[in-house]
Amino acid sequence: MLEARLLATVSRLAGPIRGAGVVLISLFGAFSLNSPLGWSLFAAVAVSTVADFRLPRVALPVAFLRVVVLSVVLGAGADQWVLTVLTTTLITWQWQWPPKVSVPATAALLAVQVVTTGPGVLVRAVLESVLARLSYELLRRSSRKVDLLRERAAERSRAAAIALDQGRREREYLALLHDTAAATFLMAAHGGDPEEVAAQARRDLVVLAERGNAQGTVDLGAALTAVARDSAVHVRVEAEVVPVPAGVALQFVRAARELLTNVERHAGTTEADLTVTRARGAVVVIRDGGRGFVPADVPEHRRGLRGSVVGRLEAAGGTAVVESGPAGTTARLEWTADD
Repeated sequence: MLEARLLATVSRLAGPIRGAGVVLISLFGAFSLNSPLGWSLFAAVAVSTVADFRLPRVALPVAFLRVVVLSVVLGAGADQWVLTVLTTTLITWQWQWPPKVSVPATAALLAVQVVTTGPGVLVRAVLESVLARLSYELLRRSSRKVDLLRERAAERSRAAAIALDQGRREREYLALLHDTAAATFLMAAHGGDPEEVAAQARRDLVVLAERGNAQGTVDLGAALTAVARDSAVHVRVEAEVVPVPAGVALQFVRAARELLTNVERHAGTTEADLTVTRARGAVVVIRDGGRGFVPADVPEHRRGLRGSVVGRLEAAGGTAVVESGPAGTTARLEWTADD
C-alpha cells in the first residue's frame, strides 16, 4: 500500500534529514559567532548527529539534549541558531514518532526553551510545528486516497476478468452442447433407432443437468461416445462416467475428432478403439491397427497433431502423447483434476 510505504520512508529519512539540517544550521551559527565557543558547539552538534543517522532508538533524547545544551550555553546571544535547531527538531520528530511520543516530547522541550530563552520562541516554534503536522496529515490523506482508488480499480479489473471467464465458459459449454445434444436431434430427425436415440438422449441429459454446476462439469464419456458415433470410422467404445469441466471436455472432444479423422484419412483401416477412464482426472486412449507413421517425420506445416491434439490438451492443462509404428497408432490424452 502506498500509504504504508510512504510513512515508512518518511520515518526512515526523518533522522538523517534532522541530522543534516542541524549540522548545516550549526555551521552557519558557528560562522556567525566566529569564536572558540561557537566552533566547540558545532563540533559537539556534529558528533551528536551520529544518533540521527545511525541510532534511531536514542535519536529523540539526543536531539532533546542537543537543543537544551545550545539553549543553556548560548542563551539569547544566538537565538536564531537555537530557534532554527529547535524548529527543525520539532518538525522531524513528527515524521519519526507517533503523536503519543512526539507531543509530550515537544511540550517538554518548549517548556525548557521558555525557561532558558523566554516565551519569544513559542509563536514560531508552535506555528511551524502545527503547519508541519498539517502538511504531514495532508500527505497521508492523499496517499490513502490513492490506495483507495487503486483498490477500486483492482476490483473493477477482477470483476471484468470474472465476467470474461464466465463468457468463455458459456461459449465452451454451448460448443460442447452442440457436439452432443445436436447430434442426438439429428439422429431423431433422420429416423434413428428409437432405443439408440433414447440412450443417447439420456447421456446428453448429463450435460444439461450439469448446467447449474459452479464448475460447469460434463460427462466426458458421454461426450466422446457421441464423437465416436458420428465418426466415419467404426469405433469400439468403452467409456466410464468421467465428470470434467466443460472447457476441458471441449478440448478432448475436438482432439478426439481430429484423431478419428486422421484414422479415416491416413491409417488405412476402418476400425478404432476408444477408452475413457477416470483416474484422478481423465484418461482417453484412441488406438487403431493401421499402417502407422513416424511422428517426427510429419512436416511442420501439418498442424493436425501438434495444434489440434497436443496444443489443445496443453491449453486445457493436460498432455497428449501419440505413438505410432507398423502395428498401428496409439494416442493417449490425459488431464489431472486439481485437488
